[in-house]
Parts: sequence; C-alpha cells; structure tokens
Amino acid sequence: MSDQTMAAGFARAFLDYAVADGAPRGGLLAASGLTEDDLADQDNRIPVSAYQGLIGAGIEATGDTSLLLRHVLDTRLETMSIVGQIVHASISFPHSLDQLNRYARLMADVLIPGGRDPFELVRDGEAVWLVDHRPPDGSWMATEAGFARFISEFRRSAPEHPFELALEVSFAPPPHANRYPELFRVPVTFRAARNALRINPIWLDVPFDGGKDYVFGVFTRHADTLLDELATRDTVRSAVEAMMLADLHEGTLSMDRIARDLGMSRQTLYRRLKDEGVTFAQVHDDLRHRMAMDYLGAGKVSVGETAYLLGFSEASAFVRAFRRWTGASPTAWLGNRYPRSSR
Repeated sequence: MSDQTMAAGFARAFLDYAVADGAPRGGLLAASGLTEDDLADQDNRIPVSAYQGLIGAGIEATGDTSLLLRHVLDTRLETMSIVGQIVHASISFPHSLDQLNRYARLMADVLIPGGRDPFELVRDGEAVWLVDHRPPDGSWMATEAGFARFISEFRRSAPEHPFELALEVSFAPPPHANRYPELFRVPVTFRAARNALRINPIWLDVPFDGGKDYVFGVFTRHADTLLDELATRDTVRSAVEAMMLADLHEGTLSMDRIARDLGMSRQTLYRRLKDEGVTFAQVHDDLRHRMAMDYLGAGKVSVGETAYLLGFSEASAFVRAFRRWTGASPTAWLGNRYPRSSR
C-alpha cells in the first residue's frame, strides 16, 4: 500500500547489490522514485511501493527473478536495520524472535489481520515450524525473502547447527524455482496451505554466543525511540485499513463492526475519519485501489483473481473501478508498467 513505509537501509542494500550485478544505478533510482538522499540514513522511512519498484527495476535490468532472494542470502540484517543488531544481541532464538516481532514495524509496515505477530513458532509432534503470518501480496518475493533472511543469518553465524530443514510456501513455483535446491538447500512444497519453515529444534534451547545485556539495552532503547516516532504518525484511517484488510475479499464491509472492533461507536468513527478528511467509503475504495496496484504489480495474480481478492462480485466490476482509478484497463496498465519481455 502506498502509505506503508519501511527502513531505507533495505533499499540501499538492495540497490548496491543490484548495481554490483550489472544494473544501472541511475535507472533503478529513477524507476523507484528514490534519491541517494532518501537512502543516506538506514533509519529513514521510504514508501514500501518505492522499494517494490526498485526490486522490479532490478529484476528487469538483470533478467534474474531470483535477484532479491540472492541478495537476502548474501547480506547481513545488522547492516540494514537496528533490528538486526537487536537480534544478534539476544540470548537465544526464541528471544530473538520475540524481538523481531516486537520491532518488525521498524523494518517495514505490514498490516496483519487479527493483530497476530508476523512470525510464530508452532510445534507439530517432534517438528518445529516457523510460520509466517504476513498476508500474501500476490507474489513469492516477500515470503521467500523473509525465510531466506532467517536462513542467511544462521548460515553465517552458526554453520555447525543447520537451521532450515524443510519449507512450505503457498505460492506456485516462481520462475527461478529451479534454483531453490541451490539456494534454500531443503525440500520445498509449493501451493501449501501456509507459509512455514521447518527448523532444527535444537535452536529452541541453544543459547546465542552474542547475547550481551548492555549492548542489547542500548539497541532496544534506540529502537523504542524509533517506534515512538512511528506511533505519532498513526491515524484512525490506518487502523480502519488494518481492520478492512482481513475481510477485503468480502466486498461489503460493516462500518458498525469495524467501529466496535476499534472500541468506538459508529458515529465516533465517522467523526474521527471526517476530521482526517475522509469517509469510510473513501477509505475502502482507496484501499482497494492500492491493493490492486500491489497484486497486479507483483505480476503473479490474474485480473480475475485480483477482483476476487478485492471483493468485487465479478471481474467486469473490477475493470470499471480500475479504469476510474487509473484511466486504463488492468491489461493496459500492466502492459505499460511491465513490458511482456520482463514478466
């Protein structure tokens, strides 16, 4: 969504990686709408959509759809975000996962229905799974990159105890699926019912060598300050959007229910949104618009599937709405944004 933001450190690291792989730096920046100044401070906030544009431009320039995955596996989280420093100063993997969930928003704003943590450890008999609860974006990129980040950190820090054992993903095989054995090095199940990484259970008990109370405290105080700054930017509109996202596919959303879930009356919600210059219907329509850009922009969801995900009763209704939003049909918009040779 266009109003979601993320840490600039991730975009800067990806930009450097893509350029080293042969992509033109100026062209990538132009395609994303970012500047060098935007990326100068890793804690600066940039639009998530700009980062997605940067990734798309990098893939198009290199012709390699595995570019983001390779970037994640080849880089270190602590060079991009304070969250990486906190994770490595934690005392154990369960402790580091708690911190990752606590400070996930510093890396990127992700709306998760039901207020769940982004990641959860789930036991299934003797197996331990790391489940990714982040909503699918119509692409493989966020999910594979998320799991690759865990794998990358453990491969570098603790090669004596392999972390990853198996992977389940809800998406279909991406264009670079033939590289999964080389990159992930574990059995992968595509089109699964969830996104989950089976991990070595030894990591539930093995302490981290790098756990340092003083350093951990320094990093978390800085991170808490950054979280407080983000909280001051929160709006009622963003809270309503988070509630809408879970049921967007239903089409008609209940203002009464969302108001109740937010702990206020319908009239109070109406008034609070009016104070921010929008109506409930406008928020719903704009959310559909932005999610349509996300789904179609990923290049892996059809027009009909996007219509369903956004709650339209039929594809033709979605096409009419899309023309109202952009002045073009979804097919024409995709053709202009992503030439056939790059998809």
